[in-house]
Parts: sequence; structure tokens; C-alpha cells
Amino acid sequence: MHTLDAAPEAPKKGLALHYKVLIGFMLGTLVGLAVHAVAADASWVQTVIEYVTKPAGKIFLNLLFMLVVPLMFSALVLGVAELGDIASLGRLGWKTLTYTATVTALAVGIGLVCVNLFQPGLHMEAGLVEQTMSGNVLKAGEIVSKGNELRLMDLLVNIVPHNIVGAMADDKQKLGIVFFALMIGIGLVMKPTAGTQAFKNALHGLFEICMHLIGMFIKLAPYAVACFMFNLTSQLGWDVIRSLAWFVLTVMVALSIHGFVVLPLWVRTMGGMSPKTFFRGTQEATLTAFATASSTATLPVTLRVAEEELKLPRKVSRFVLTVGASANHHGTALFEGITVLFLAQVFGLELGLPQQLMVLVLCILGGIGTAGIPSGSLPVIAMICGIIGIKPEGIGIILGVNTFLDMCRTALNVSGDLATAVVVAHRSGEKDMPDDATMAHLDEIVR
Repeated sequence: MHTLDAAPEAPKKGLALHYKVLIGFMLGTLVGLAVHAVAADASWVQTVIEYVTKPAGKIFLNLLFMLVVPLMFSALVLGVAELGDIASLGRLGWKTLTYTATVTALAVGIGLVCVNLFQPGLHMEAGLVEQTMSGNVLKAGEIVSKGNELRLMDLLVNIVPHNIVGAMADDKQKLGIVFFALMIGIGLVMKPTAGTQAFKNALHGLFEICMHLIGMFIKLAPYAVACFMFNLTSQLGWDVIRSLAWFVLTVMVALSIHGFVVLPLWVRTMGGMSPKTFFRGTQEATLTAFATASSTATLPVTLRVAEEELKLPRKVSRFVLTVGASANHHGTALFEGITVLFLAQVFGLELGLPQQLMVLVLCILGGIGTAGIPSGSLPVIAMICGIIGIKPEGIGIILGVNTFLDMCRTALNVSGDLATAVVVAHRSGEKDMPDDATMAHLDEIVR
């Protein structure tokens, strides 16, 4: 018999993982800043980064990404299959889509208001703009080329993949995997035979294996985040952050308003859950998202805390969170809106209300099409800049602080996914069906 609750138990002894991640973050930051202060140009620093800390962080992310596709596929198929009928899927899907679009629009609106109030682009000196762009010209050119390849219509068309194996290998086509999994789940619901039940049991096994392995790998997160922060601070120090302080401040204020005001109110009023309970239950997933800067890589932890800490029904959490890891990016959409208007201010381009409303719509669509990987939003920003008439190469200005802000907005993405799952579960009134073992036990009691 396969039980539906396949998530591994959180460790009960010792320091909790999210505290270890926080310690790793602080340690990596402090050591990196110290190294930058005393030996910023030393060759051994680059050697350590190139051969120790950078490979270590990359291996950690690869371990997680290696299992993301099978986990995403099995979790979503099982989530759809457990709904039991197509009508339930339709209701759940429309609720998820409606809530996602509404709250994402609110997030982008908060970002646009903040960037109009703080005017961060007006605090950048012309010489500093040229210096910042020239230092990142190659990276910016690569991002712009990727942005030029993006088309909104292509994003919509690629939701239906013509080659599912190709979609699994392309980070820009994760929505194709979601669509394919939805179709397989619908097929399981419509064709309840011995063969489809055997396939469902096999998917249970795949899901359990992925969750167990990722539970092992995630224990390396504190060491990985220490490496990430050392790489960032040892190379940049505070110079770049200081030069972009108004931009960073604008983004952080907007993220904070959405994360600590809007989401708690939404969870309380629409989800019927205390904000204190919500934040206590989601802190491990939020810190893991901050550490990895990837909502996709955080998906295993997100699924586990939804079921174990927030006590959400599996069929709702697996559906909403798996879709959300690919399409529900509150923090990303907010950041994209701020960045586009910031670059417009830097280059002296006045955007009126109609243009800013267009930016809002493009950021909502761009948030859906953004890959859930580190810095996945940058090509989307370049694409939006091209549509609005802003020089896309200007994205090189923000690359110095992007890593830190990417970690912050990813944490909000995951918090937003979990908040959506809470609201959808509450508004739909869905309950978990008892698993096979529970049903057998109940039969014995009845007999």
C-alpha cells in the first residue's frame, strides 16, 4: 500500500534547518566583506571562488534541479488525480488563476507606486551609470539577446509543448511540463482502470523517492548559502550596493509592503488563517528560497511545510504550489515593474499613466513566463524594456545588486505561493480523502 503523505518528517533534534541557513548567510557575508576589505584584488580570492565556493554552490543547485522535473510532474499528476473529478479541477484551477492574477497585479502596483515616490533613477549620476554599464557589458549583452528571443505569444504557445522531453530540458518551458502533467492527471481521472491505478502507484513511489533524496540534499543548504554570500560580498563589497542604494531601498520597501502587509491581510481575510501561524509555518520554505534564489528548487520544502506545518490538504497544496513554482511570481513581477521604471528614469524617459499601465500588464504576464531559476527575470525585463522603448542594455546597471535582490524576491515568490494555497484551500472547502491504510482501518472498526 502507498500512503499519500510521502513528505519526509522534519528533523526534531538539534538546530532547525532555517536557523542553520541564517547562520550560513551571516557567516558567508561577514567573511566575504572582510576579505573584500583586506584583499579584494588578491589572486587567491579568485582562486577560492573559482575552484571552491562557486563549484560548491553550483553542485548544490544542480542536486536540487536534478530532481525538480520528476518531482514537479509526479506531484501535479497526483494532485489532479486526487481531486477525483474534472469539475473539482476546473474550480480549483479558476480560483488559483484568479487569485494569482489579482494579487500579482497588486504587487506590481505597489512596486510602481514606490518607484514613482522614491524616484531611484534620478539619484544615479551619469558617470556612475556609464561605469556600471561598462563593467557588465558582456553579461548585459547576453541577457538582452535572451530577452530579444522572448515573445509574449511564444510564451503562450509554448504552454502546450510539442516535445515534452525538450520542455524538460528548457527552463523557459516549465509551464509546458505543468500542462503535460495536467493532461496526464485528467487522463487518470477519466480512465480509472487497473493499468492507470498501477501507473498512479508508480508515481507515488517516484514522488516518495524525490522527496526523500531532496530531504537529504537540502541539509547542505547552510554551506551552499555561505558560499553564495561569500562570492557576492568578497567581489563587490559595499561599493556597488552604496551606488544603487535608492534602487535597493525602493525594491526592499515594496517587497516588505507586499510581504508583511498585503499577504498577511490576504491570508487572514480570505484564507481564515492567523498571520502568526502562517509566518511560523512558512519560515523554513522562505529561508530556503532566499538561500537558493529559486522557487523551483525550493518546491520540495514548500510542499512539505504546506502539508506538515500549515496542514493544507494534499490535493490542493500539490496542485497550487506546483503550478505556482512556475507561474505565481509576486516578487518577480514586482521587481520587474520597479526595474523597468527605474531604467526609464535613468535614461530620462517620461512614462505616463497609459505606459505604466502597460508595464503593469506586461509584468503580470512576464511573471507567469519567468523561469523559476536564479536571475530568471532578467531576460523578461530586457524584453519589456524593448517593448516600452527603453535601452535594454541598461539592465547592466543593476547586475551588481541583482543577486541579493533575487534572493529577496524569490523568498516573496514562495511566500506568495503558500499564501495562495492557504486561500484556495479555505475558499474551495477541499478536504483530504483518507488514504488506503486509513480506509482499511476504518473497515475493520465497522466490522
